[in-house]
Amino acid sequence: MPTIAKTEEQLKEIVHQAVECDGEKISIKDEKKLRDTIIDDLVYTAVFSENEDLKEKARKLIRKIANEFGAVSSSIHDFYMAMGRGEVDNITTPAVNIRGMTYDVARQIFKVANNHNAGAFIFEIAKSEIGYTFQRPSEYAACVLAAAVKEGYKGPVFIQGDHFQFNAKKYAEDPEKELQAIKDLTEEAVKAGFYNIDIDPSTLVDYSKPSLKEQQYHNYICTARMTQFIREIEPEGITVSVGGEIGHIGGKNSTVEEFEAFMEGYLENLPEGMSGISKISVQTGTEHGGIPLPDGRIAEVKLDFNVLRDIGKVAREKYGLGGTVQHGASTLPDELFDKFPENNCCEIHLATGFQNIMYDLIPEDFRNEIYSWLKENLKNEWKEGWTEEQFIYKTRKKGFGPFKYQWWTLDKEHKDRILNALYKKFEFLFGKLNAFGTKELVEKYVKPVKIPYGTIRK
Repeated sequence: MPTIAKTEEQLKEIVHQAVECDGEKISIKDEKKLRDTIIDDLVYTAVFSENEDLKEKARKLIRKIANEFGAVSSSIHDFYMAMGRGEVDNITTPAVNIRGMTYDVARQIFKVANNHNAGAFIFEIAKSEIGYTFQRPSEYAACVLAAAVKEGYKGPVFIQGDHFQFNAKKYAEDPEKELQAIKDLTEEAVKAGFYNIDIDPSTLVDYSKPSLKEQQYHNYICTARMTQFIREIEPEGITVSVGGEIGHIGGKNSTVEEFEAFMEGYLENLPEGMSGISKISVQTGTEHGGIPLPDGRIAEVKLDFNVLRDIGKVAREKYGLGGTVQHGASTLPDELFDKFPENNCCEIHLATGFQNIMYDLIPEDFRNEIYSWLKENLKNEWKEGWTEEQFIYKTRKKGFGPFKYQWWTLDKEHKDRILNALYKKFEFLFGKLNAFGTKELVEKYVKPVKIPYGTIRK
């Protein structure tokens, strides 16, 4: 079991076994020891210390060490711009939401990357997940960068804020207050090293309006205002990759006409010469997490690849964007995944399928403990007509936060079983999405800039 530092003195003692600190400068003096044990102690302190100040110091140290080591938090913007110019094609970047055991799960992704020379992959966490998994951006980034160091991965590391989503009800009550809440979260994320941010005001699309542009009005206005805010705070040398979204996931399928109406309004409200979005999320027929049937099985989804292909073509050829983004895809049938690179899809978001593997393989008594907690504490989320299986499937994502320590400290047998299954799944998906062999290609376009923890431009 790794050591969780209790004092600043103990934290210094841990670090100094492998790392020389001279003010703000650090040098790695024993890489083997760093990767064998010290990085474990640092990340456990960053996540589980009872002292908030110590947590923060551990996270700052992890960022410094990762920068020195060569695992550098980066923006995928220029890689997507190369897609928009037609210089990169037939690659879909997997973006993985990690809800629990973040350090260990991230290690499996870096293992796949090392074994298959992959560089095009993203670690992400959504606004909603930050809440129910109890992972603020600084903690999530520390776990990912520590995992890169542990596995010896060097190069750009892409960490993304997924679905920084506007609440339609709160926006209707006070638009400026809701916009400010998204700005505050975005600033927190950028300080933590999230140089990829997906802005999601698609919840504000109003289909009762007569024209497509009017329907998309609040969506494109908020996306433009958030893009401008991000450009104002992004650190020197970084162009944060900003994603837009035109179709609320789980809603009606998106059209080319909607996309063009959105882009017209968006570009009109973006200052001249400012870098805009790099990709566009669309709705193709999926729903986050899949749709559970009464017996607990997941309903078959009719996914329309034409939406990805047609909007992606216009996104690339008319606007120079990387292409379309597919959400809610991890529970899709395996045979569909090689179709995404063929259909102008530059990125795919994957989450619930990995969660399902984790729940399937934990000890039965631990699973039952979580399920009992859900039934006791989340009964107000039990919708009329749902079976117990449907309720559990829809709410068990909220079992990662309250049971975080138990997940991280599972016995070796069960933990290894979960991580081996996840490794195989990541390897399968990376292969299907053509992420293998992308390291040099990504590094051709993305030049890592070593930004200190907590940096924004003011």
